[in-house]
Amino acid sequence: MARALLVLNGPNLNLLGRREPNTYGQNTLNDLEDHWKALGATLDFDVKCVQSNHEGVLVDALQDAGATQTPVVFNPGAYSHTSIALRDAIKGANAQVIEVHISNIHARERFRHFSHVSPVAIGVIAGLGTMGYDLAIKAHHTYLTRTQ
Repeated sequence: MARALLVLNGPNLNLLGRREPNTYGQNTLNDLEDHWKALGATLDFDVKCVQSNHEGVLVDALQDAGATQTPVVFNPGAYSHTSIALRDAIKGANAQVIEVHISNIHARERFRHFSHVSPVAIGVIAGLGTMGYDLAIKAHHTYLTRTQ
């Protein structure tokens, strides 16, 4: 039976393929979600994808993932730099989160250099484009294989 895995995307990631394609790539979020589901299936994951521009929806998803011990690949987008609520949801629910950023946030504007999510994530992948999601999915698989 496949194990659940959540790919969670924050604000403006619904604009992938249209928003700054030189930074974020040409693929739409739907294209990428199909890819992540197919990749997950090869690793015995049932991948669920959620995107929201609303912080509370993301908090609820993180709390649910923690309660069900569902691993999470999370791109919090701009909320990385502003949301203590997301940080507290991850820590409070003991959610197993790998934080992903398509761009290298440390090579961008100074205000993007800090993430409230990073200190409570089990890992961070930034600057490798959408391949970062693939690496995070594979990392969760490797981690779960070692701990079972």
